[in-house]
Parts: sequence; C-alpha cells; structure tokens
Amino acid sequence: MMAQIEQRILDGRLKAGDHLPSERELAVSLGVSRPSLRESLRVLEALGIVEIRRGGEGGAVLVQTPGSGMVNLLKLQIALAQFSWTDVLETRLALETWSVEEAAYRATDDDHRELAAILDRMDDPSIEAPEFNSLDAAFHMRIAESTGNALTAHFMGSLRTAIHRQMVEMYAELTDWRRTAITVRREHREILELIVRRDGKTAARAVHTHISDFYKIGAIDGAHAPG
Repeated sequence: MMAQIEQRILDGRLKAGDHLPSERELAVSLGVSRPSLRESLRVLEALGIVEIRRGGEGGAVLVQTPGSGMVNLLKLQIALAQFSWTDVLETRLALETWSVEEAAYRATDDDHRELAAILDRMDDPSIEAPEFNSLDAAFHMRIAESTGNALTAHFMGSLRTAIHRQMVEMYAELTDWRRTAITVRREHREILELIVRRDGKTAARAVHTHISDFYKIGAIDGAHAPG
C-alpha cells in the first residue's frame, strides 16, 4: 500500500496538499483491507509524509512542508551505526563547506547579526558544555539557512540533530572542554568574519579545517572521536 502511494507521488498523481480519498475509497482503490490501510497511514504519518486530521475536514493530507520524519530516521540510523562515522564526517564536510561558501555570497545583514548573536551567547563565561554544544550546532545550522536553500538547510538540521548526542559525549570526555572551547570560539569568529567579507573560498577552507581539527582534538584528548 505504501509503495502504491509512493508511486502516485513520484508520477505526479498525488502532490503536496492533496487530500487522500476516504478510508473506504482508498482501500478499494488500492485493493487492500482497511486495517492494513490504517497501519500504513500511521507509518506514513510517523515519517512525516501525511498528516491525519480529525473532524469535519478530517482525513489524510499530504504534507506541504518538511516534517520531523527525515530527522528521526537519520537520528536512529546513525544511533544504530547504520552509517559509519567516516560517512557522517565526510557528509558534514561536503555540506558545510558548500553551505559556508554560499552563505558568504548570499547571507544578508540580518543573517550576519543573528550569527554574531549566537557567538555572543557562546562567549558567556558561565556556559556549560551541553548549552555550548547546542549553540555550536545552531551556528552551523544558521549558516546553512542563510544560503536560502531550504533542502540543504533541512538536511543539515537532520544531520546535526542526529549527531548531537555523540557531540555532547565527546565534549564530556575531553580533559578540559573549556580549553577546546577557546579554539572553537576563535574559529567560529574567523568563519563569520569571512562570511561578512564575502570571501566564500577562504570560508569553505576554514570550515573544513575547523571540523576536521575538532575531531582530531577529540581523538588526541581521549574522546571517542569519529573518523
């Protein structure tokens, strides 16, 4: 049943915002039982493909905006080691070097101010590692958003969410995470400066080094760094 709905989406017979037929009509159309249909719809809802609405305008509707399904699937697959850390690191490098280069050309003054505000919060001397790590992720995510490419930003959000727990664990295992944070803060400021200066090529190289060096620091300092 799910494969049939997927094919109808791929060939254009169904599109975002469409209401699926009633449960009875859809079961007949697809040649499946209604219990089987309900189970498939629940799976599609969990994946963020359909929204099940109740009431007078109820029924199943194909979602128009990206949901949490992609994030949840990626998070679980990485947690189950279905992707190696090398895969994750290489994907991060590819996405983030492209994102920062494009951000250097496309980011607005508002984007610059919001990125700077995140870094200002990271400078709080009383900040603890979990919040620092969350702001670190927010900084990289905000760079992706400033490219104006919604798909890249959503995928970046999925990837950052998926590896968040591992990053927190790496910080927890560092001998002195605040010493590492000094380097992270400095490199973030340099990256932002390059974005503001519209120097995309240099910004891309800086992000590549920034990400790679962090994992090396973790490995040297005893944390279980991926890669």
